[in-house]
Amino acid sequence: MPAAWGRAAACVLDIRSPAGWTSAFEAAEAAFGSVDVLVNNAGITHTGVARDLRQQQHRDIVEVNLLGTVTGVCTALARMTAQGHGHINVCSMTSFLPLPGYATYCASKYGLRAFHHSVAIEERDGPLDFTIIHPPSTRTAMLEQEMADPSCAIAFAEKSYAPQQIARAVVDAIATKPIEVVFPALAGRVQRIAGVFPRLMRLILPVDEARGLRHRERLTSQPGTGS
Repeated sequence: MPAAWGRAAACVLDIRSPAGWTSAFEAAEAAFGSVDVLVNNAGITHTGVARDLRQQQHRDIVEVNLLGTVTGVCTALARMTAQGHGHINVCSMTSFLPLPGYATYCASKYGLRAFHHSVAIEERDGPLDFTIIHPPSTRTAMLEQEMADPSCAIAFAEKSYAPQQIARAVVDAIATKPIEVVFPALAGRVQRIAGVFPRLMRLILPVDEARGLRHRERLTSQPGTGS
């Protein structure tokens, strides 16, 4: 059983483990009666350009960000279909843009978007709803990790957002059930369109990377300043 406080509960989950996912669902069902929404927001990165990462680091990113989420979705599909309702959502703005310093991370998110939409089409006649949410750079421990590595400078080219802001977008999506949500709305749409044109990305992204590097240098020279 998870530790529970009011309407919240916590349990340990290695998302790479099918048995772990089953245990997590069972714990949530025991505490609350059913699982109505799955928000797949677990993810990791190893900073550095692709050629500098060890093969195990590439594998870690794919196993957690892609295969771990696939395992969670597949576990949810069976249980939510059996109960007759459920809502699944997930992802990242990097599913549209191949960012320097994030090659395997972006690949995992590209794959996750394709998986999500494929499953949604497969399950179109079932009782489940599917929303894919694409948060931008978010002020978490991962962003602090990226701050320490200049190869991830592009993460600082645009404004980052507080987790609470992303949470509000998730809650809104649970209520309205759109097919896809980009965040922030306008900039996210521009990035989604830009991601369709490789030649355009090769022109624009180095400029963004240089801007991010300048911003990162300002932030690292001013301790305690957030992005």
